[in-house]
Amino acid sequence: MQKGKAMATKKSKTNDLKQDIVIAALDLAAQRGWAYVSLRDIALACKISMAQLHSMIEDKDDILVLIGRMIDRKVLDNLGEGHGDESVRDRLFDILMDRFEALNDHRDGIVAILEYFKCEPKELIISMPHLCRSMNWMLEAAEVQTSGLKGALRVTGLSLIYIKTLRVWMSDNSPDLTKTMAALDKSLNSAEQVANTLGF
Repeated sequence: MQKGKAMATKKSKTNDLKQDIVIAALDLAAQRGWAYVSLRDIALACKISMAQLHSMIEDKDDILVLIGRMIDRKVLDNLGEGHGDESVRDRLFDILMDRFEALNDHRDGIVAILEYFKCEPKELIISMPHLCRSMNWMLEAAEVQTSGLKGALRVTGLSLIYIKTLRVWMSDNSPDLTKTMAALDKSLNSAEQVANTLGF
């Protein structure tokens, strides 16, 4: 029993440290731009050694994965018991808007990273598999089947919708994300029409 408690405590501390690393990275990105944030900067901000940081992450790309997983968790934590009579389109709208609101909590840092992607498209390509995994979770949360060829197409389609709406979110400074909501609504409506036509 004591061993189990010790392992749980260790896991909790590891998760807390990863959270600290993510927040420090986002704060530094907001201050100086993602390209100018070094691993040493992050270690110093977290008040840990480079060796400790190395035990948590492999590189800066790994931090981007942790950021994505943090946003995933925030969205999934907000899920209710069920969706009642909501349509798939409405469920996805609510879930993705929850995601954009979660991004808003760290807007400056997230925007700095996205601006970096504009200059380094290779990094965006490297991040795509991780984005698709996140969208897979969002579809599953909306009770949408993600297996097979249809599932793969749904994940790809939602990823493209998310990226398109993300561009609008970057310049949407309204408190209720009005422009983001309108852009997402339009894209989901278009996707729904296509899906209905193709029998998805």
